[in-house]
Amino acid sequence: MNTSPGIETETELVARAVRELAQRTRFPVAFGGLVCDGVVNVTSIVGNRTRSLDGLRVRPERGLGGRAMTEQRPRMTSDYGSSRQITHDYDGFVLGEGLRTLLALPIVVAGRPRGVLYAGAWQDTPVGSITTAPAMQVAQSVADELRIRNEVDRRLRALAPSADAVAGSHREELRESFAELRSIAAAVEDAELRTRIAGVQSRLVALSGEAAAPATGPVTTVRLSPRETDVLACAALGATNAEIAAQLGLKEATVKAYLGTAMSKLDASTRHSAVAKARRAGLLP
Repeated sequence: MNTSPGIETETELVARAVRELAQRTRFPVAFGGLVCDGVVNVTSIVGNRTRSLDGLRVRPERGLGGRAMTEQRPRMTSDYGSSRQITHDYDGFVLGEGLRTLLALPIVVAGRPRGVLYAGAWQDTPVGSITTAPAMQVAQSVADELRIRNEVDRRLRALAPSADAVAGSHREELRESFAELRSIAAAVEDAELRTRIAGVQSRLVALSGEAAAPATGPVTTVRLSPRETDVLACAALGATNAEIAAQLGLKEATVKAYLGTAMSKLDASTRHSAVAKARRAGLLP
């Protein structure tokens, strides 16, 4: 996947997740990677004492990580060397580092395994919910970001604008993409990830080619809150308050309140006028 300047690569995304995994669990060693040509290439390792894990490539169904990917759920063993529940294709890597306890967390996107994260210890370390819960959150965070990146890339490829301005049906598709991306962002709790999504949304607005209307008086900067933008983006597609509420997981009265404040900020008497003014202000595509 192509990555724009300033946006971390997938390898950097995994490296950040591996560091976070080590920080949020009791495990001293963490490593992981994403699937490439059907095999997981471990690209990030932290806390290791040796170089034994270097070059580890994991195939589906093989070893603890392969089993976790195939079953699409975390797998753990507190005695890796003697476990009969896994194949031992990678003993040279894992036992070479001296790991006894190993937790494997699959990264699953749209029902397909995209990679695996590992947390390990050199001694027998029973794993309870206190440890597995934050570990699973880290893996899910990676999956969420990959899912969003895939969707953004798919939609941008579909638009494939050949001019500065997006015309006709392409613009409508772009507006639908923007609204759906706002809905996805609304369901993401990670503040940093929401910030990244906002950057992509700005790109979509820029692709629309909407030009701000010439100023005829004092310049006023309109700032909509994230939720006001979410609601207005859905309203721009003709959704009713009830439909917007269902899409964003809000109460209908809350949707009405957000629309009201957005209309007030935009000095608009109707939602249609608010949408038009938001587009002229470069707030919506």
